[in-house]
Order: sequence, then C-alpha cells, then structure tokens
Amino acid sequence: MTKFPMYCALGAAVLLAGCVSQQKYDESQQKNAELEAQYQQLNQTMGTEIASRDMHITRMQDAIKVSLNDQLLFPSGGWEMSADAKKSIAKVAAVLAPHQKNKVSVNGYTDSTPIGPELMKQGVSSNLILSQKRADNVMQYMISQGVKPDLVSAHGYGEENPIASNDTPDGKAQNRRVELTIASPGK
Repeated sequence: MTKFPMYCALGAAVLLAGCVSQQKYDESQQKNAELEAQYQQLNQTMGTEIASRDMHITRMQDAIKVSLNDQLLFPSGGWEMSADAKKSIAKVAAVLAPHQKNKVSVNGYTDSTPIGPELMKQGVSSNLILSQKRADNVMQYMISQGVKPDLVSAHGYGEENPIASNDTPDGKAQNRRVELTIASPGK
C-alpha cells in the first residue's frame, strides 16, 4: 500500500513536467510564428533591395538575419548613412516597430584594409572603431524610426568573422556589411 501513493506522486510529477513542457512548446511555437510573419513581411517590403543584392534576408531557427552591404549604407571610409540607406532602414523599422517584442542586434563589420589617414584625423584608429560607429549609426536611426531603444543594441566587430576572402575586391566588399539579427527575447 505504500507503493501506490509513491507511484501517484511520481505520476503527478511526470504529468506536471509534461504540462510545463507543453507550455514551453506553445510559447516557442508562438515566437516562431511571430518571427516567420516578420520574415515574410520583410521579404515583401524589401523586394527592391533584395533584387539589387544590396540586402539579403535569412530565416534562422530562432532568428532572422538581415545583411546589408556597405555600398547601400555608407560612403567608403565613412559611417554616416546615405539617403538610400535611410530609406531602406526605415522600411525595416516600419516592419519591426509597430508591435515590437523581438530584440534587434545591429552588428557592424569591415574588411581587413587598414584605417587611412583621413579616418585617423577623425579619431577612427581601427576597423573595430569604424564598425562600431557604423553599427551605432544604424541603431540610432532605427530608434528614430520607432524601434524600441530597450530592444536594440549595436556591436562592432571590425574585420572579425569575414564571410569572404579579403584577398579580392569582391570579397572585401562582402565583408563590409551590417547585419541585423532579430530574435525573441531570451535568445
């Protein structure tokens, strides 16, 4: 008779664990559905930029990655966004801002070209600093377009994490980019 209550307690614990797992599964499915909807909306909204290869949108397991090449965003050796860049970033912000729940990480990257004397005069002494200024500029513009300041951050990575060889002009161009990673809180 002492075994029966023990089995009941064990069975109840297993059932409760199953309920928690179901709740977490449902939350995960909800977050995934929200990300998928944003992914679809970004693809529809950014059609021109995607077609011209200035932007690439990738759906990952728990996130969306939007890669923007530097030719769309910045003049060579600069960090102030062009008018076209502002239009494109405003379109992205318009998709994200209205009911924003997801975090946005703005990550800046450069190629391996050393910083020149003009940038040195402006206080930019490394590619890491240049990439941070670019990421900060994009982040601040997104905030000005309605993205919640507490759900966006900027990180400069300089020449780290290249996606192509820095031995060719085309490879360097691919490495000069800003990536927006949109992920559910807690990811």
